[in-house]
Amino acid sequence: MTTMNVSLPDELKSYVDEQVGDGGYGSTSEYVRDLIRRDKDRQHLRRVLLDGVASSPGPLADAAYFASLRNSIRSTT
Repeated sequence: MTTMNVSLPDELKSYVDEQVGDGGYGSTSEYVRDLIRRDKDRQHLRRVLLDGVASSPGPLADAAYFASLRNSIRSTT
């Protein structure tokens, strides 16, 4: 694991300390790692959503569509 030093104003440092104490984090590093993971997840979701918006429409997801999916699954088992 690599070490990274981050400088924070007193107000942000106090906030981080509160989050560690109140949020069940074991350390400041654990809290920051969680923030980074959440940001990565958020950016991934954004990319997926934008890709979906840019793609052509798929089939209509109505009752017949789901019945067809269930039939396909049953025929492969």
